[in-house]
Amino acid sequence: MNINILEIVSAFLVLFAIIDVTGSVPIFLNLRSQNKTIHPEKAAVYSLIILVGFLFVGEWILKLFQLDVSSFAIAGAVVVLIISIEMIFGVEIFKHDNTQSNDSSTLFPVVFPLIAGPGSFTTLLSMRAEYYTVNIIIAVLLNILIVYLVLRFLDPVKKLLGESGAYILKKFFGVILMAISVKLLTSNLSELIAAVNAGV
Repeated sequence: MNINILEIVSAFLVLFAIIDVTGSVPIFLNLRSQNKTIHPEKAAVYSLIILVGFLFVGEWILKLFQLDVSSFAIAGAVVVLIISIEMIFGVEIFKHDNTQSNDSSTLFPVVFPLIAGPGSFTTLLSMRAEYYTVNIIIAVLLNILIVYLVLRFLDPVKKLLGESGAYILKKFFGVILMAISVKLLTSNLSELIAAVNAGV
């Protein structure tokens, strides 16, 4: 099965930082204040299906365009680096269209792009160059469980973290994310250069 606790923990932390469900608590509360409904169970199920599905379909897409995982991992590492810059410095680089025509916000914008968005997609495929698939799936399941619990208990989470707690947590994981993105970038870049030199 190739189950590795260290890989699961590492993948879990990366995805937790990318999804940043605790940092999105103010967004969720704002949606509720606008009389938008969020269904925790549906949000968790939809997110799980999309993330795990993309984990497998994404690799097929790479093969379709004749790309290898290492090349995509480098591109993904750059995206992860940009997201970490957003988290640390409080700047907005990725713009989201939050227009919503009905009273339900479960699928948009909660599931996409807040939980299962571009950052999550690129991170999943980037991690395939580093970790076994089963460990990534377990990490996804653990993160989806946290997503469900946060959405299910929004008010207690808000009181538990407080504004300063959510802020500190976001900055902390931003730094971790930046370090991981640098590791992904350097390790896969060296592999890609070695592969190119071997083919010459």
